[in-house]
Amino acid sequence: MNWLAHLRLAPDEPLVRLGNLAGDFVRGVDVSSLHPDVRRGVLQHRAIDRFVDDHSVHRRGRARFNAPWRRFAGVALDVFYDHFLARDWSRLGGGATLYAFVDRVHAELEHHRALLPPALASVHDRLRARGWLRSYGTVEGIERVLVAMSRRGRRSQPLATAVGELQRNYDAFDADFAELWPELEAFNLRSL
Repeated sequence: MNWLAHLRLAPDEPLVRLGNLAGDFVRGVDVSSLHPDVRRGVLQHRAIDRFVDDHSVHRRGRARFNAPWRRFAGVALDVFYDHFLARDWSRLGGGATLYAFVDRVHAELEHHRALLPPALASVHDRLRARGWLRSYGTVEGIERVLVAMSRRGRRSQPLATAVGELQRNYDAFDADFAELWPELEAFNLRSL
């Protein structure tokens, strides 16, 4: 799962939610040095990632990718899952609209900016300015996000065109997400 899913699955506690988002930005950091609630969120993020990465639905989805995207299939697939979550937010979002949820997350991140890893603080500024989380519900929005992600690493350029894989396998990825999400929610509730 990508950022929107991690934020949605986090408990309604700002620092735990921050930790869920920070999970991708604290590699190499001694997690025990983090604020206890942030640490709890990072650990939840990692448990979610392990669950999804090891799930048969995720393996099946990765196998659908053609070269050269196969190397980045896991990353792209996580973004695709966020697309389906955003698209179906009225049913899966827990009550608030997607825009209200995203606005609250941005306000929480800004309020606790001093606790953000530097890389996340930088990404957060772009995330908010470009409205990425709000745009996940459209294929065009996912394409913009993938293009932006491809610019972050020298060897991740195929991500920029991976939206073609989403379009080619849209119904299959949609069915995968519909199968995976309830199982992930149940796992998440058990692990909180």
